[in-house]
Amino acid sequence: MVLLKKSEDVYKWLDTQQKKNAIIGFIPTMGALHNGHISLIEASKIAMNISVCSIFINPTQFNDPKDFEKYPVTIEKDIEFLENNGCDVLFLPSIKEIYPNGFDDKINFEIGYLETILEGKYRPGHFRGVCMVVNRLLEIVNPDCLYLGQKDYQQCKIINKLIELTGKKNKISIKICPTLREPDGLAMSSRNIRLNKSDRIKAGALYQSLNYIKNNLATTDIPLLKQKANNILADAGFKVDYLEIADTNSLTPVNKWNGNQKLVALAAAHMNEVRLIDNILLN
Repeated sequence: MVLLKKSEDVYKWLDTQQKKNAIIGFIPTMGALHNGHISLIEASKIAMNISVCSIFINPTQFNDPKDFEKYPVTIEKDIEFLENNGCDVLFLPSIKEIYPNGFDDKINFEIGYLETILEGKYRPGHFRGVCMVVNRLLEIVNPDCLYLGQKDYQQCKIINKLIELTGKKNKISIKICPTLREPDGLAMSSRNIRLNKSDRIKAGALYQSLNYIKNNLATTDIPLLKQKANNILADAGFKVDYLEIADTNSLTPVNKWNGNQKLVALAAAHMNEVRLIDNILLN
């Protein structure tokens, strides 16, 4: 595995490969890697000639400074993990490398409604930061395909919009890979390692609540479904930010289902100090 820390080196190395007609897959991460990340690399390796992973904990997408400070950092373990799982290139930039002109050099991407709801509502400015870092990384890596995980469903929609706005739609395709889960259904996440033993046992209720919605969608009114799913979370000790049933494309909330509209259930909830998100497609 090639490890590069400078954007110029990444661009030059990959440009040489692309001149040899290599097809580049890119997996951006914030580290604390798990098998969910590896599944993205595996998907890239099947279809691409070269798989590039980045590790960068992006400060501009944390609306809570304490959350940024507590985000797990496991760089040495991550490097070994990537080497053992066939990653070709690791880009490990500094903050200055990603933001050479500082955080004030902001580009305002007009994402619209998508950035105002759900995660956007509870984490103001979060998606602005996501767009800033993803746009910068795409400029550096210049991939043919971007690999993302379904666990960050709304973020996938935002990034798709970003690629449209920046005129990269014809160059970069997006592959959204299924969420990998623990045996109790909890979505694999870098934040899971912050859960203590007791909270980890209770955290499986997040998936249970979403699965309850899926299993009862055809027989129960949506407001009642959401109420019962919220009760599952409350009984487990979660403090809920949102639990919503929405259109899969627009993420517009749905309160009455016509039996045909494609829906997704999304939730964000705190287990003490750890905030977890998840979603499942309902039909």
